[in-house]
Amino acid sequence: MHREEELALLRRAYHDCERQGRGQVALIAGAVGSGKTHMLEQHGKWAAAAGGRILTATGSRAERNLHFGVLGQLLHGLHLGQEESARIEDLTREAASSLTTATAGSDDSDTLPVDGPLWGPLLRSVHAALSRAAAQQPLLLAVDELHHTDAASLHCLLFVIRRLRHAPITVVFAETSVPGSAHPVFHAELRSQPYFAGITLPPLTTDSIIGLLGQEGRPADIRQEAGRLLRMTGGSSLLVQALIDERDAPGNTDDNDPREDDTFKRAVLGCLYRHEPAVRQVAEALAVLGRPVSPELLDQLLDVLPNTTAPAVRALHNSGLVEHNRIRHPRIRHCLLSDLAPERKQKLHRRAAEVLHEGGEEPSVVAEHLIASAWTDTPWASPVLQRAAAQALAAGRPDLAAASLRLETQEETAGQDIATTAMLVSARWQNNPTSVGQQLDHLVKSARADGWSTTAALSAVPYLLWQGRVDEAVEAVEGFRTAGPDDDPAGRRRTMELLIALSNPDHLASARESAGSRHRITEVPPSAGPRLRALSVLGGAMIPSAGNNTVVQAEQLLQQYHADPGSLGLLAAPLLALLYSGRADRVASWGEILLKQPPARHAPAWLGVIRAIHAEAALRLGDHEATERLGKAALVDVPCAGWGVAVGGPLGTLVTCATEQGRHAEAERWLAQPVPPGMFRTPAGIHYLAARGRHHLAMGRAQAATADLRRCGEQMRHWGLDTAGLLTWRLELAKVQLSLGNRTHAAQLLLEQLRVPHGLDDRTRGRALRLLASTAVPDQRHKLLSKAVTLLQASGDQQELMLALNDISHALQRSGDSAQARLFVRWAHQLAQGAADGGSMIPGQQDRRQPAGGTREQNGQQDAASWEADPVLSEAEHRVAVLAAQGNTNRQISDALFITVSTVEQHLTRAYRKLDVKRRTDLPKRLASCAGPVAEEAEKVF
Repeated sequence: MHREEELALLRRAYHDCERQGRGQVALIAGAVGSGKTHMLEQHGKWAAAAGGRILTATGSRAERNLHFGVLGQLLHGLHLGQEESARIEDLTREAASSLTTATAGSDDSDTLPVDGPLWGPLLRSVHAALSRAAAQQPLLLAVDELHHTDAASLHCLLFVIRRLRHAPITVVFAETSVPGSAHPVFHAELRSQPYFAGITLPPLTTDSIIGLLGQEGRPADIRQEAGRLLRMTGGSSLLVQALIDERDAPGNTDDNDPREDDTFKRAVLGCLYRHEPAVRQVAEALAVLGRPVSPELLDQLLDVLPNTTAPAVRALHNSGLVEHNRIRHPRIRHCLLSDLAPERKQKLHRRAAEVLHEGGEEPSVVAEHLIASAWTDTPWASPVLQRAAAQALAAGRPDLAAASLRLETQEETAGQDIATTAMLVSARWQNNPTSVGQQLDHLVKSARADGWSTTAALSAVPYLLWQGRVDEAVEAVEGFRTAGPDDDPAGRRRTMELLIALSNPDHLASARESAGSRHRITEVPPSAGPRLRALSVLGGAMIPSAGNNTVVQAEQLLQQYHADPGSLGLLAAPLLALLYSGRADRVASWGEILLKQPPARHAPAWLGVIRAIHAEAALRLGDHEATERLGKAALVDVPCAGWGVAVGGPLGTLVTCATEQGRHAEAERWLAQPVPPGMFRTPAGIHYLAARGRHHLAMGRAQAATADLRRCGEQMRHWGLDTAGLLTWRLELAKVQLSLGNRTHAAQLLLEQLRVPHGLDDRTRGRALRLLASTAVPDQRHKLLSKAVTLLQASGDQQELMLALNDISHALQRSGDSAQARLFVRWAHQLAQGAADGGSMIPGQQDRRQPAGGTREQNGQQDAASWEADPVLSEAEHRVAVLAAQGNTNRQISDALFITVSTVEQHLTRAYRKLDVKRRTDLPKRLASCAGPVAEEAEKVF
């Protein structure tokens, strides 16, 4: 229960009337939805339970001109005798007929001509009927909606009220506080009565809402929920109760995600329609405007006299719909707009655009109403829409920019200027890259006809590259000419040159020639614009050089621009730079920050790009769950068809993720997605090729895997981008060679990988050393694995670390150090238990999903039963093979090692198979090539 204090006041008045035999009168006043009717009903139920008789009536806007309508409702509850009832009906009918047309709609009972011969008998008859009823038991007259009560009924009730001193009658009115008090004379006399009590219902407080919510849950949570309801409704009893009912109903939704037909919407509209039409018009105008406005502007919008709308705004504020001259909550606004007729809404938006433009409002605000009204038939509409589109793009709202430009260009696309078309292409691409084909073609055609003379024409380059139209992008850059650097202060031409070179490295050679050296291509002046700086940082990661601190520069750009709403696309370059520099951990951290920024929700294309980069970072950190979630989300933001030549990025990441988890059918489905041919000339293309190669290896197709990975290596060397941060193709190819038993070739590839001068991070070193250990003799193997564990632990890749721990535990087991081996097994087990995706297997468990012909290196799993399949000689096999290579016979080896001749033969048979030799004379050469300088060479690269 709430309103206890007000109800107690009414009950005291009733008890005074009952005890003293003297009437009382009370007036409950409050805003629409404040709970007046509910309070009147509660008091009536209480009075009836206390032995009183209750007569009720309700005024209505539709019956305000129906004389004696409310009086008739009250008398109907008296159940008068037939004769008395007929007499009063005759008197009321004759009195009503005496009222002239001029007074029929009067709101003031004092203006009625009540001096006729019929009024006296009528008033005395009504008073007598009520007095007789009160003599039998206390009488309560409850009249709701007083402000809609007809004047004739009020005149009769006032006659009774003046005589309450001698009758146990309690009269309680309920009235909505409205602009301009209805029945002012009636109110003046009512309030002058000595037995009058006025009750004003204030908005609900937090404590009263807590009482409505109940006590289920923690007190702090209940208070927080009460505060939320108070902020959303302004304390309106009607709206609060609707939200509570909706909250308790099944399938409730978030406040900002309303259902089409919900309890709250019905409550809002019920509140609205209980106001006068003029107040409803103000509410509709505020809903259309959607922002705080001055009373003067609201008057202009509705075309009324000055200061006309201020009382209506106050009434809406009191009823909880409005706060600070705007609709209180977005959901209330949604309810009001959804109920507004389309023609009325369009008219209000058009009028709002006119008034706001005349008042000098921002173009973005005016454009919002132009778009909503689809109105451009005015000379100032086109420039306003163009300026609004530019502001929207700068604010990270390509959706609003596209809407403005669509309206501005809907009639004559062929006649629009290059700058407008360039903005439209940018806005539409960020919303949906597949939707820009026609506009991009028009932009290229117009720019070519204009001789590529404007910087707006250069803006086509990124979208041409995205679609694989490299030749046209080169044409745009080469066709753009400036008189000197001062004519291009932001370095737009240089920016596009660098973008072409980095996204299509076949053009790196010409870019380097124009720059004068291999590394100067990534050097930019301090005054360069942010986009050129961002691309230079990415270039520094792809073409690393001594003294170039790419990680620091990338972090600086991200820190400087991450909160800038229009810079989401700018930040993709430094994110990639961190990824190629081996800082997947920082990419993951920044990815979380950027994805939470509001602009990310409004630019699906850039949202997809950021998610795709974040997914690859998660993969390099061994977090398969995050990789899959982010990678799939990126393809929801932008479907495969919309990714253009960049589709190899998210697809390659998802293929590798599925392959590493043994979900080969899923990897096949990703590989079945069509990709454009131009993709394979981009970095995203070699990323895809490497992923496909890994999948081929997992499926036992070593030849196909070798072809894909060798193609990656050839492409990267041709480009001059042979860095570990971009792709560790040698490491992947070494896995293929190990699966074929070519340990010598594998060791050579791994040593080459460790000698790569740039981009060799801890993760790459650790992975290479782990694989290199499988080509070394037991004494060297433990040393390499120990170093690999240290590096992988620092890199953050939990999956690779588990594999290294698994390998070192087996190495220790073979050497007889079971206690130390168990420590590493326990460590690996703890890592597996804490894996976020739950799909990582504990080292030492066999992957049952491994296809036929698979190897330990393909799946990264090994158990004790697989030791004999190890391509490296065991310690016992190595001792036997060394003695055999020195020319000893099987009997001599048996005597020297104190084992049987049969055991010697078994060891030699396995050694022959593992070393791929046919006879004893080949042993010296093979042992030297496999066991000789591996560990020493590995040491040299650190």
